[in-house]
Amino acid sequence: MEAVPFASPCPSSSKLSRVSSLSSLSKFKPPRNLSVRVVTMLDYGAGNVRSVRNAIQGRPFLGICLGLQLLSMNGLGLIVIPGVVGPFDSSNGFRVTHIGWNALQITEILDDIGNRHVYFLHSYRAMPSLENKEWISSTCNYGDNFIASVRREMCMQFSSIKRSYVGLSVLRRFLLSKSSLMKKPRDGKASKLAKRVIACLDVRTNDKGDLVVTKGDQYDVREQTKENEARNLGNPVELAGQYYKDGADEVSFLNFTGFRGFPLGDLPMLQVLRYTSENVFVPLTVGGGIRDFTDANGRYYSSLEVASEYFRSGADKISIGSDAVYATEEYLRTKVKTGKSSIEQISRVYGNQAVVVSIDPRRVYLKNPSDLEFKAVRVTNPGPNGEEYVSGGREGRSIGACELAKAVEELEAGETLLNCIDCDGAIEHFSRVFRETNASAALAAGIFHRKEVPIQSAKKHFLKEGIDVRI
Repeated sequence: MEAVPFASPCPSSSKLSRVSSLSSLSKFKPPRNLSVRVVTMLDYGAGNVRSVRNAIQGRPFLGICLGLQLLSMNGLGLIVIPGVVGPFDSSNGFRVTHIGWNALQITEILDDIGNRHVYFLHSYRAMPSLENKEWISSTCNYGDNFIASVRREMCMQFSSIKRSYVGLSVLRRFLLSKSSLMKKPRDGKASKLAKRVIACLDVRTNDKGDLVVTKGDQYDVREQTKENEARNLGNPVELAGQYYKDGADEVSFLNFTGFRGFPLGDLPMLQVLRYTSENVFVPLTVGGGIRDFTDANGRYYSSLEVASEYFRSGADKISIGSDAVYATEEYLRTKVKTGKSSIEQISRVYGNQAVVVSIDPRRVYLKNPSDLEFKAVRVTNPGPNGEEYVSGGREGRSIGACELAKAVEELEAGETLLNCIDCDGAIEHFSRVFRETNASAALAAGIFHRKEVPIQSAKKHFLKEGIDVRI
């Protein structure tokens, strides 16, 4: 959740409405005499918290993500859980927002979850204290400890529906008596915030008009055959589902062909998102054509409208590429944040955790770092002419990768994705990224599509190297 409380709903709550579509839920039969009361709150600025407080008094309630924060908001009149909610302290070097799969320190109630990672997405947290000590059933650490769940009712900061086993376990805890619940904890090795492994699916329309997953050699997606047909590596919905089962922590779609002149007319891609979100319960990111545009009839659409359609179709995040470069160039030229760029528009409404900027740096070898105005780094392997430094720069744009990344952060992008367009990835690249940088996630496409490295095999390899990942 990346917004002040009451400003917008928890982004992951959109999948609560689809919880009945979980295939495993069909096996879960609640007692016939079970009655569940649902309280829905819409806040229009006035904040009718008294009605909500009266509605939940004396009744069971389930609060998820923002729900926990609202029930412990000091000074708003809705204090069910004693304590204070405040933003994370970024001065200790931890990035805000807290995004990813983190470990719980469990005292009771959720003991059947065991040592398993759960998904967090928030900038505010309820803080443990002496007055709420008896309420707490689990905590989590991100810079300092915060309340992950409470025991007296059923509230949790993590998004339970992002992992089917954990989600169903939480719902069982809420709906059923303790005597009918599993006592033995599930196996797990979660100890801290996990490094994320992201499966990327480059999606395009092939020569037959089908939407397929493809992968290019430095973006050349055509087979080197007489027919020169577009490379087809599979159905995007099926591949996304398989990667979810294989243990991918996130799935990212990049729609890089078709309908670029009219993104909202890309009905096949919107359908891919809808179908995928019904069976894939890890965060979904989609990119391609997210910008302001005017259609053939002269109707203007803002990038916010385009992103909103993606979110309504099941995306958790959107990825912006070229439009972020143009916005950055304008920002660096004027030093003014207008609020009109796609990054600013979308982050203002959906929170900066919903905005990823995708950067495609290419290598420019230098004899000396002062040869170019952009930041350069020393390389391990010298360039073709013995150069020892390299700078990232967008082809055709006078801007460096580091300068671009810093600027989009100032424009309120939540994450940046650095793509290596000079070579394809390998398993050792994952290890180097996690060992030698502070990156919280690493993404790959071809090595997964070609089944060179199964995701679970990669994760077991990381664990042997002491890199904490979600299993």
